[in-house]
Amino acid sequence: MPRAGLMPDRPDARLGWDAADRVIADAIVRCRSERARPILAGLSGAQGSGKSTLAARLPPLLADRGLRTAVLALDDFYLTRPERQALARSVHPLFATRGVPGTHDIALLDHTITAMLQGQPATVPRFDKATDNRRGTEPIDGQWDVVLLEGWCVGARPQSAQELERPVNRLEREEDAAGTWRRSVNHRLASDYADLFARLDLTIFLRAPCFDVVHRWRAQQEDDLETLTGSRGMTGAEMLRFVTHYERITRWMIAEPPGDLAIEIDAYRTPRL
Repeated sequence: MPRAGLMPDRPDARLGWDAADRVIADAIVRCRSERARPILAGLSGAQGSGKSTLAARLPPLLADRGLRTAVLALDDFYLTRPERQALARSVHPLFATRGVPGTHDIALLDHTITAMLQGQPATVPRFDKATDNRRGTEPIDGQWDVVLLEGWCVGARPQSAQELERPVNRLEREEDAAGTWRRSVNHRLASDYADLFARLDLTIFLRAPCFDVVHRWRAQQEDDLETLTGSRGMTGAEMLRFVTHYERITRWMIAEPPGDLAIEIDAYRTPRL
């Protein structure tokens, strides 16, 4: 059995990620060959599932198939901290925390994707999770066959009004008793996020076995962030509260996987093909 904490970007034949990578690459190549234009592919999965490191592995693999690939991270398009604080004041206090639909600059992301698919230069923001704010921009220029958008909720679908009625955790029960926050999040999923996700030519989803493993995965991410930046990460209580913001949509995506290709992964992030 693979040891706990072993991330899929660390090569290990026991994990089977070589085979999973090939399945995903084959799907992208097939999708591109069926269209006479560059494609937009989505890659989603719960926090800590390994989607960002998988996204980093795909461009060279696709280059071997003759495809030029650019990767965009949904996380880089978070609203700035002041913008989220303004949203918290005007809509609901829970919008101060980054993550859920409504805390991204979807208009900017849509504009960026359009430019890249047309082979035009684009400027991409970069988000610093250690400071919880943007840290500048970076130019991207090139002719792309594939633009890969990776993010935890890429492809997520809205829920029904009935599904929104019952709180899924203590955060919703105590801090969103009237349902204002979750209805607003859901409205955004049904509007501008849905319009963006409708542009996807292919969606790949890393499907966790259950929501409970996400806490451990996210804690490992926090440890890695602290090691890389040298700054103090979230405490256990802070991390647990942070992940709770993502719980409703994560559970929904696990129950109703979005898109075209779902890669089942176990609690150790081992793909089950």
